[in-house]
Formats: sequence, C-alpha cells, structure tokens
Amino acid sequence: MSLLSDLVNLNLSESTEKIIAEYIWIGGSGLDLRSKARTLPGPVTDPAKLPKWNYDGSSTDQAPGDNSEVILHPQAIFKDPFRRGKNILVICDAYTPAGEPIPTNKRFDAAKIFSHPDVVAEETWYGIEQEYTLLQKDTKWPLGWPIGGFPGPQGPYYCGAGADKAFGRDIVDSHYKACLYAGINISGINAEVMPGQWEFQVGPTVGIAAGDQLWAARYILERITEIAGVVLSLDPKPIQGDWNGAGAHANYSTKSMRNDGGIDVIKKAIEKLSLRHKEHIAAYGKGNERRLTGLHETADIHTFSWGVANRGASVRIGRDTEKAGKGYFEDRRPASNMDPYVVTSMIAETTILSK
Repeated sequence: MSLLSDLVNLNLSESTEKIIAEYIWIGGSGLDLRSKARTLPGPVTDPAKLPKWNYDGSSTDQAPGDNSEVILHPQAIFKDPFRRGKNILVICDAYTPAGEPIPTNKRFDAAKIFSHPDVVAEETWYGIEQEYTLLQKDTKWPLGWPIGGFPGPQGPYYCGAGADKAFGRDIVDSHYKACLYAGINISGINAEVMPGQWEFQVGPTVGIAAGDQLWAARYILERITEIAGVVLSLDPKPIQGDWNGAGAHANYSTKSMRNDGGIDVIKKAIEKLSLRHKEHIAAYGKGNERRLTGLHETADIHTFSWGVANRGASVRIGRDTEKAGKGYFEDRRPASNMDPYVVTSMIAETTILSK
C-alpha cells in the first residue's frame, strides 16, 4: 500500500508539462456529482481555454440511449487538492450537441440573471452555510451513533469537542484545508446541533461564483468521504424526531444594502421575498417540508416571517446589521440539498429585478 500511495502522490512536474483536469458536472438527479479526467498539454488558468468535452448522458439519466451525447462546457477552475501540483478541478455545465442547456443545467439561467446590468451594478454577495450529515457506510446511520440506537439528547454536540460529542472531525478538517488549497473561499466550519452533522460556510462570493464554489466544495467533500469510507448526506431531515434538520442558509447583501441607509433596502427586499414565498420554497430543495416545521430553529414552511436575531424566522437580520443600519440578511429557508445556482439567482432576481 505504501507503493500505491507513492504513485498516487507522484509529482508530475518532475517529468512532464502535462496536467490532469478533472471535469465535474451535476447528474440527472440535480444533486449527484459526476466527474472524469483528461490529460492536457500544459497548465490552464482560464476556463475559456479549456476544451469542451462530452459524456454518455444515458448513464446519468440526462439523455436517451439513441442520442446520448451531452456536451460539457468548462466554467470554473480550481486547484486539485487530491492530485496537487498544477492539476485542476473543472466545474462544468451541460448542453445538447445543438448548444441548448439540458434541464438539469441550472447554471445557464443563473448566469443570465447575474449578467443583468442591474444585478452586476449591485455586486451581490453571498455566504452559504452548508449543513450536512456523515453516515456510517454499511448502515446509513449517522456517524458516532450506536447501531440501531440513539445518542444522548441534543445539547452538548453543537460546536462540541470530545470523543463522545464530535464525530468525523478528521474528515471535516481535511475538507476545510482542501477547499482552501483549491481556492474556494471557505470561511469556516463547525459541528452542528445533531451529532454526526457538520457545517461549512462558503463566502463571501460574488454572483455566479457562489454556485461554482459551493458545488466544488461539495465535490471535494464527496471525494474525502469516499476516501474515509463514510457516506455524505445532504438530506434536509436525515433522522425523524427530535433532531435538527440540515439547511443551507443563504446570507445575502447588495451594494445598496451595504451602504449607509441599507437597512431600508434590506426591509424592502424582505418584503419582496415575502410576496414570492411559495415560489421560493418550491425551488429551495426536495424534502424541505420535513425540515421546516416551525421547530428546531426553523420557521413553518407555509408562513413567511422575519425578525432580528430570530432563528425561528424565515429570514433573519443580525444584531450587527440592525445596529449599523446596513449590512446583510440571512434567508434560512433553503434546504441542505438545494441547488446554489437556483437559490442565489432567485434571491437576486426577486430582490433586484422584480417590481
């Protein structure tokens, strides 16, 4: 095994200019990540200079068998923390051979919104809090939980330390450093309320980069849990009962919100969000009704609410924002399995482009 490890960690720059590019895309479920690698003649830093590629869409539930070719368009490049050196990870979106975005390509419409002059002028900032659960591979039961049983009640686990409170910290810290290495603007991590559940935050990021970076961070986490023999779950309520669910809270601000008097802009934006509550909920992740019950730091899915420092509201304004009279707000409704391209662009469209 030591020889295998040596080979995996070979430094290619000592013998060749060629690099490996791992092309990553979103599969047919809208949540599964797929990838494959190709050799390039040398380093690349601009995605526009990368070749397009194709894959068998009939094997990912994205195309019929008799017309199975789907085309990958490179959109964002990150350093590869697994192969290292000058090797790269490439976030792609997917198109038909005729150049039409396939149904699971949510980036295409998001990019149109983020390229709108009014949205560009507002410099939309996002910070996404991605919660997730680590599951034991063979039982699909949360990491650290007794097989077929339950740990002690919630309370000591949130931001906790100790072998009986924090489960999977090596995975979490590996992911943290790997994201920083890759060039993802990961801003922190913490253990969550339910044991075996963790959170990482990506941001601040601007516009479409929020989706690119969160998908890249999810891919890296999938790869690390693969190595560790643990299953990653983005289910918004992996365990029924008196346990917290998993969300992907979206912190958001525009230039107008960050300027003096921005609190009024924030309140107007929240009012616009309230008028499109059902539309947002429908796009904020599958199974979210199991999480948004009005309990466990959530608002009821059927009712829009907002408040200052209220984690039981749909939208929360922080104390610092209230005090400064400017800043950002947090949309607490998105589920852990939401598509960040959909959520970030929808928030921008509702708050900036809708009348």
